[in-house]
Amino acid sequence: MSLYPRLGVICVLLVACAADPPPSKYAQPAGQGSMAAAGTNGAVGQGELPPVPLESPVGRHGSLQVSGNRIVDEAGEAVQLRGMSLFWSQWSSFYTADSVDQLAGDWSATLVRAVLGVESGGYLENQAANEAKVVAVVDRAIERGVYVIIDWHDHRAQDHQSTARDFFTRMARRYGASPAVLFEVYNEPMGADWPTVKAYAESIIAAIRAENAHNLIIVGTPKWSQDVDVAALSPIAADGGVAYTLHFYAATHKQWLRNKAEVALTAGLPLFVTEWGSCEANGTGVLDPAETATWLDFMNQHQISWANWALNDKAEACSALVPGAGTKGPWPSQVLTASGKLVKAAIASTEAE
Repeated sequence: MSLYPRLGVICVLLVACAADPPPSKYAQPAGQGSMAAAGTNGAVGQGELPPVPLESPVGRHGSLQVSGNRIVDEAGEAVQLRGMSLFWSQWSSFYTADSVDQLAGDWSATLVRAVLGVESGGYLENQAANEAKVVAVVDRAIERGVYVIIDWHDHRAQDHQSTARDFFTRMARRYGASPAVLFEVYNEPMGADWPTVKAYAESIIAAIRAENAHNLIIVGTPKWSQDVDVAALSPIAADGGVAYTLHFYAATHKQWLRNKAEVALTAGLPLFVTEWGSCEANGTGVLDPAETATWLDFMNQHQISWANWALNDKAEACSALVPGAGTKGPWPSQVLTASGKLVKAAIASTEAE
């Protein structure tokens, strides 16, 4: 979330390899490439990647890369994914197969974002529980054939670089063969300039690529992922598989931020809106449907993929569900908030990718 929680919390860094990670049904052995066909590279004792459902988003598009300022599929065609971000893993009960099923089914979402909370009682303090939540969502997304972002949800990731590098190394080993999986290596940099963020990102990208994983990687930009124009002045010299994060909250961020996005796009930077809301930047306050519509038109015009914040039932404006809606679903109209109704309609407003 753009501005909360912002309170400092004293976190104890765990030794990166101190705890065994939770098991995934779809781990891959080290050294397998991400372009391998699903179901052909099983890991001993942990099963194989399931076949990709042919009529699913992943079945239609396969692995994603970038071309110029667009994200494209295996055929080189531009793709715009639309879906939902989950809430911080340490504070959410929606990290379930049922939640993914509802999004992939009734909502027709093509994208789910699994938010690994890092500080404030998250991964740094409780590695196993938070990672297990993410693994459950990723596994189900692979089964359903929808794209899924593994998000390192951190505002000071450069301070936790060795821990992040270990995490993404293991995630690349597990999921590098799945075209469904995308890696977001830094959520919203806060108080770090672009050279600092860039150096951190290059380190994490190198760790992922060392596992022969060619998945699309998404990199946060300074000032809560708003300074995409600054990143465009010195982009990461990578391998055609890196996009850049843009976050907005429509009641706070208006034309001035779209102007920055236009500068980045004109410079050739591929953008990915991994988080946005129709409310104010603190997650609450009034909704701004008119400005939201302008943003949606902008993203459609430039074929920018997006995930809305958030599939959650917290009592705040940006939650998609009312308190007590339940994680299992179905979620009829009466348990959707004003934001939830708006976003569900936006996902369904154009032909699903």
